[in-house]
Amino acid sequence: MLEGIFELADIDTHPEFSFEGHPNNTTVQHLDTLYNMGFRRVSFGVQDYDLKVQQTINRIQPFEKVQEATSAARALGYASISHDLVFGLPHQTWESMKHTIEKTISLKPDRIAFYSYAHVPWVKGVGQRGFDEQDLPGPELKRTLYENGKQLLLDLGYVEIGMDHFSLPTDKLYQSVLNKTIHRNFMGYSSSSTQVMIGLGMSAISDSWYAFAQNDKSVEDYTERINKGDLPVFRGHVLNREDLVIRKHILNLMCNLETSWQDERVQLSEMPDILERLHEMQQDGLIEIANNHLLVTEKGRTFARNIAMAFDLRLLRKQPQTRIFSMTV
Repeated sequence: MLEGIFELADIDTHPEFSFEGHPNNTTVQHLDTLYNMGFRRVSFGVQDYDLKVQQTINRIQPFEKVQEATSAARALGYASISHDLVFGLPHQTWESMKHTIEKTISLKPDRIAFYSYAHVPWVKGVGQRGFDEQDLPGPELKRTLYENGKQLLLDLGYVEIGMDHFSLPTDKLYQSVLNKTIHRNFMGYSSSSTQVMIGLGMSAISDSWYAFAQNDKSVEDYTERINKGDLPVFRGHVLNREDLVIRKHILNLMCNLETSWQDERVQLSEMPDILERLHEMQQDGLIEIANNHLLVTEKGRTFARNIAMAFDLRLLRKQPQTRIFSMTV
């Protein structure tokens, strides 16, 4: 498959290839084959090492499997290895979360994604029915999991990157923060900025900067349209001038924790309303606003999503009657 893609694509002089592997079935042969095709980054989904939590979310993978995959990738020469952790999972406690982080740190991954569990039971087919609501950590405990987990990662030598992400100071992702070349898209943070992302496969999302498009969500529909030679896109959105300005502000906040509207090209007619929505956050010391510039304070890092949402005029105008997103904190 990759040879077919590479044969028809123009490959950059210095390309960066990465993939996500499942620790339970990523073999040395997998890693070696992809390394020989130019891959130098790999991410492993860990979630949590507590057996009860793993059984509840139907994701049983022993630490030893993650250790084997990580060690094999490092021995082959992968330049950056990432682990994904999730807080807020059913039956999670601070003791189990601390155990997971400490086990993760023992493998010294170059990057760590520390995601909040997105509880969206109203979405069909997401496989979130194996536990009851009371099994989830309450708001206070979930906040404790995040704050304590974040502090532990910082204490152990990791640097916080934007939202949800941490890296060692030696990793390229942290260097991109210093150089202000860091970018974020549907897949997360990237050390280089690009305006094009092509999603291949069922339900994949593509981004041409000026438009979004999502592929068909069912295998049958996707395959049928591909076999007919059609683009399997079932929905999308063309961004107008306002959308592009809003996108710029949100990316600035999520990547650099600051944004400015001194340049008339990034000004919005509804800026007074946006500032009004941000007033309480400013009063609480989460942000600083002066001279057409907004800076997210260290205290406000946790609320970066909420701060960015104040700029999302399209979402605010629609105000859906039903919930479509998980809680931000």
